[in-house]
Amino acid sequence: MNSKTRQLTENGAEIVRLFARLALGASFLSAVADRFGLWGPHGARNVSWGDFAHFVEYTGAVLSLFPSSLTMSFAWAATVAETVFGILLIAGFKTRIISVFSGLLLLSFALGMATGLGIKKPLDYSVFSAAAAAFLLAFQEPDGFTLDKLLNRSQN
Repeated sequence: MNSKTRQLTENGAEIVRLFARLALGASFLSAVADRFGLWGPHGARNVSWGDFAHFVEYTGAVLSLFPSSLTMSFAWAATVAETVFGILLIAGFKTRIISVFSGLLLLSFALGMATGLGIKKPLDYSVFSAAAAAFLLAFQEPDGFTLDKLLNRSQN
């Protein structure tokens, strides 16, 4: 591979890593915004939940194999995890480990959706695909536009 082709490949990979990180982070934060009504009220166009109560109800359906007494705890745990992972992915802080945790969270969502709602739902919402993207991101060198890289440069 000549140097020009190698440079184009490296630049393309850098852009793809940046895009994957930002897309995953924004998706997490968008889902959290939805459950707090920031995209509109329940029943509005393109709104999944519209408020936390409807998200808790959805969580109960997804986790139908678990006791209903755990539903609220799972709903809050998912909300906290998605908020933290979303912010850290966008900032690019501890990118590899957060990507692993994001992949595990998304895989658990996909499996819960598949068992509670049927296999079509996680496939339609690309949850398995998002989990795969998170795992791929975990095994890549973080892109140059991360807090990780900035902190690494300042330590050297």
